[in-house]
Amino acid sequence: MRKLLLTTAAVAAAIAAAVAGEPSFGTFTDARDGQTYKTVTIGTQTWMAQNLNYLSKTGKSWCYNNSADSCKKFGRLYDWETAKTVCPTGWKLPDTADWRKLVKTAGGQEIAGKKLKSTSGWKGMKRDGNGTDVYGFSALPGGYSDSDGSFYHAGDNGYWWTATAANRDDAYFLDMYYGYDNVSENNYGYKNIGDSVRCVADRP
Repeated sequence: MRKLLLTTAAVAAAIAAAVAGEPSFGTFTDARDGQTYKTVTIGTQTWMAQNLNYLSKTGKSWCYNNSADSCKKFGRLYDWETAKTVCPTGWKLPDTADWRKLVKTAGGQEIAGKKLKSTSGWKGMKRDGNGTDVYGFSALPGGYSDSDGSFYHAGDNGYWWTATAANRDDAYFLDMYYGYDNVSENNYGYKNIGDSVRCVADRP
């Protein structure tokens, strides 16, 4: 690990930036397959700034439309049971509290989608579906995989699992849609569908 020597002023500036929610950036290399992900610290949380694209030896996951190019662009889609275990050591699948903390830092549910979405890749009709990506989170509309093997809404919607179960059959997920600036936090769906995974640093 590289050590950084910071002046007192630099430390104070870093703390002030964290309190203000200003992002800082880095990278993480997954030792399991050698893939490197961009990371971003927003407030007190550090997130992967890309969807996970790890092919687990166990569990269920898919590339959208079974296309390897889709995995490179959007990451893999995982069923919920696999999503809970697929983040690398030191990272975890965020629960609803983790996501809500991010959304609050990004300005609240009504505007966070606009600020967290990438600046390209989202469809638009009368209005631009892309975001401003002011935090470098770069959310992409990866769509989802249904239990029958069909795929829906890439380019329109992004769906990200939470680690929080709603009931025996369903779990909560986060949703962003090209036509709106908000984030939908309270949705839940069948655990056997495939949604995207964003890992958050596993801190006490």
